[in-house]
Amino acid sequence: MANFEKLFEPIKIGSTTVRNRIAMAPMGILGLSTARGGFSKRAEDYYVERAKGGTGLIITGVAKIENEVEKFHEGILLSPTVDPAHFITTAGEMIERIHAYGTKIFLQLGIGFGRVAAPQMLAGEPVAPSAIPNYWDPSLTCRELTTKEVERLVKMAAESAAIAKMAGFDGVEIHAIHEGYLLDQFTIALFNKRVDKYGGDLMGRLRLPIEIVKAIKKVNGEQFPVAVRFSIKSYIKDWNQGGLPNEDFIEKGRDTEEGLKIAPILEKAGYDAFDADAGSYDAWYWAHPPIYQKHGLYLPLTEQLKKVVNVPLIVAGKMDVPELAEKTLEESKAADMVCLGRGLLADAEWGKKTQEERPDDIRPCIGCHDGCLGRGFTGKPLSCAVNPACGREEEYGLKPAEKTKKIMVVGGGMAGLEAARVATLRGHKVTVFEKTGELGGHVVEGSVDEFKKDNARLLDWYKTQMKKLNIEINLNTEVTPGMIKENKPDAVIVATGSKSAIPDIPGINKDNTATATEVLLRKKPIGQKVVVLGGGLVGCETAISLAMEGKDVTIVEMLDNLMSVGLPVPHMNKIMVLDMLRVYHIKTITNSSISEIKDGIVEIIDKNFQKSTIPADTVVISIGQKADRELYQKIAGKLPNVFLVGDANAPRNIMSAIWEAYEVARSI
Repeated sequence: MANFEKLFEPIKIGSTTVRNRIAMAPMGILGLSTARGGFSKRAEDYYVERAKGGTGLIITGVAKIENEVEKFHEGILLSPTVDPAHFITTAGEMIERIHAYGTKIFLQLGIGFGRVAAPQMLAGEPVAPSAIPNYWDPSLTCRELTTKEVERLVKMAAESAAIAKMAGFDGVEIHAIHEGYLLDQFTIALFNKRVDKYGGDLMGRLRLPIEIVKAIKKVNGEQFPVAVRFSIKSYIKDWNQGGLPNEDFIEKGRDTEEGLKIAPILEKAGYDAFDADAGSYDAWYWAHPPIYQKHGLYLPLTEQLKKVVNVPLIVAGKMDVPELAEKTLEESKAADMVCLGRGLLADAEWGKKTQEERPDDIRPCIGCHDGCLGRGFTGKPLSCAVNPACGREEEYGLKPAEKTKKIMVVGGGMAGLEAARVATLRGHKVTVFEKTGELGGHVVEGSVDEFKKDNARLLDWYKTQMKKLNIEINLNTEVTPGMIKENKPDAVIVATGSKSAIPDIPGINKDNTATATEVLLRKKPIGQKVVVLGGGLVGCETAISLAMEGKDVTIVEMLDNLMSVGLPVPHMNKIMVLDMLRVYHIKTITNSSISEIKDGIVEIIDKNFQKSTIPADTVVISIGQKADRELYQKIAGKLPNVFLVGDANAPRNIMSAIWEAYEVARSI
């Protein structure tokens, strides 16, 4: 433990002692609550697994304090007041199990969503402090809450906290003067135009969060801990427009100066801890940082916050690298406790593995949002792209195989590596064959850029697991049907990946053309003026990579919008990519395609069949991938137990490759 001593020191929040300084960040458990707002069995297993894995403090996903003033469809979120007896029953047993591992648990109480409520979640009209546009559908104007309705929110917050205490929770966290939710909207002048006691100057705008903490302390006692989720800075450039790191813009939400002024006022009012971050829905890539954001992105802000508050400061923001977490706590300048969100989705045993000095065994989050919030947007339950058992731990975990089998895995990309790992853990004898000289498939080129290094961390993790599990790896080995027959495996998992799709365009074979893979791996020279054909996620990321090197880049996309086909790109990732395209001055031409590639120029044609030319020293082809099923087609139906997984099945993303491989390997 010599390297991580500070992480495992106890800490007090109010009157409650937490055994270590690792907190689980509050993340909405979409799909894991019951129809009456309680904790489902899946939710119980999900939280217990994190307690078992060494987390000191669990802060639950948001529990809505009421469902009348702002009416949601039932069952979307936790809610203590919809059916208090049911809530206490479902929470009570879960808390008992969590406490058995020495872990504390706070219930996060949501005051409301306001302008950021997705219309499909609402069973009534959207509401807000003032008549302002809904974030998701600006054509909808939110109804201004009456003074009596706001007073009711205070009452329901206190009632919810009382129910939480009865259920056995160790404290509550108020959601949120953070991320632009309803309570945050009351505190921000841009959104709060009220003329009653809950509006006006700063103290008027802070009246609601102050009344809430005082009401909770009144019903639960001064010793009952109440933390607050707190965004120091909003990063709002304008309505529905965020500001990027290091971008020079005028803050229209809460600036750092105001954030540092507010914090001591809230501490004096009775809040026992600050769970600090930054951002808003308008700049969602701050509140939910994608792969493109740096680890520890809030530390420059929390270092300032720590100077003005005396209660514990919990910091989130991609703090899941153990060395960074330990260093931050050791220096004691920016945090007293670290808060892990998606890092604990990816690996519930983060705390245990860190304490055992096994940081290389921690499965890293890759900041994709595909398995967590991305699934929520498609109406599916919370999980994790790199951990398919997340959110269904008990029913979807791994069990030993009844009989050891000999398994050939053909392909050493994400799907092949996951299949090999899972099958080996279950007791099978696995051999991996990869026709190139390295493992990783498309993740190799997908982790070259500094802003994609979390993908490299995942690949390193897989390589580590291959070594620790003593899995036989055969590189530079192309598998043939004859080899399979000679090896006589009990099962073959074909994970041969995909190849770049090449369009039939005059001039496509010229020396000045290259695939996105070739460009990212620097296998071909790249000129100054670059045209990227294809505005999907890979095309956009490749364009950003080249623009960062000073290239003059233009994207040509045949559809109306970028990143609009295939699997949806989660909202926070998508808007950050679009903002990066803007900041790096990357030109985009939509509703057009390349009709011919010539020396020094490309000819493009739009949907109205109008032709034009643009300069191009290099043309990058990024129109997608084509599944490599050559081997599978030769053996399918001729050999028993042949499975096709990952891009070889259908080119998609890392999550699809891992999930498909996990499903197949856990059932053989």
